[in-house]
Amino acid sequence: MQKPAFLISIDTEGDNLWVNTKDISTQNAKFLDRFQQLCEKYGFKPTYLTNYEMAISPDYVAFAKDVIARNQGEVGMHLHAWNSPPLQPLTDDDDRYKPYLIEYPQTIMREKIAVMTDLLEDIFDVKMLSHRAGRWAFNEYYAQLLHEFGYQVDCSVTPYVDWSGVKGKPDGNGGTDYSQFPDGAYFMDLNDISKVGTSSLLQIPMSTRLKYGSLHNSFKQLYDGLRGKKRPPSTRWLRPKGNNVEEMKFVAQQCLDEGKNYVEFMLHSSEFMPGGSPTFKDDTSIEQLYRDLEELFEWLSQCTQGMTMAEFYQYKLMG
Repeated sequence: MQKPAFLISIDTEGDNLWVNTKDISTQNAKFLDRFQQLCEKYGFKPTYLTNYEMAISPDYVAFAKDVIARNQGEVGMHLHAWNSPPLQPLTDDDDRYKPYLIEYPQTIMREKIAVMTDLLEDIFDVKMLSHRAGRWAFNEYYAQLLHEFGYQVDCSVTPYVDWSGVKGKPDGNGGTDYSQFPDGAYFMDLNDISKVGTSSLLQIPMSTRLKYGSLHNSFKQLYDGLRGKKRPPSTRWLRPKGNNVEEMKFVAQQCLDEGKNYVEFMLHSSEFMPGGSPTFKDDTSIEQLYRDLEELFEWLSQCTQGMTMAEFYQYKLMG
């Protein structure tokens, strides 16, 4: 029996977008090689889900072309709707509010996906097969467009997480509620993306697991309701946040114990650069990140095998 896959998804985007919304820089491209070397040490193959500013960054393009040429990773698409052409203002300050792609008119959604897909394919001379939505916001029409443009994989679903309380445009409905979505890979119903269907678009949800049991969560939600608050259950992610290697291993072990055929890790490209994110602010925190990654990857190398998203698609097809 083959080992489950270890999938590494990197949201590849500008520096510290949590605070830097104008005049975006892409210095983090210079810090990706160290991470790539760590992945290759353990036989893992990242998927760099790439947005507009990185696609036109010479440093990143040179790095990613080398990864592709050596078959040591994949480039996919990541779309930040508010600054990805064609630009059409949706609020009085899109850089501040960062509206979701699903909040734009359908004609603009299509154009933005077409432009980004063509740009990436022209630059890297490979078919774009994998995708993640900006700010995790996804819906049926979005899925239908990805299918139309020939994508095989989406990895926007975050099981148990409800983003509806996180606004894009101020008068909008917020992000996508994934609280009732599957927590394993499935071919999507393009008319109801929360259900298994017969399309060729494979959803690879993030590896997230509930922090507490169902009884605890029910009590907590009842208590919050009495206080007039609505909060989703607490979750653990297979995602570094500083000194959390044991938590990441716990999430991965849960997935493997459940018989899942993959575990999926994510991070932003800017988080590999000191000061590129609120979490990893300096050299000391970056060194701790790499100690955690070394321990996590060494552990996972014993029980998983590295694949890109597109490779996992073929693995899934073969059963």
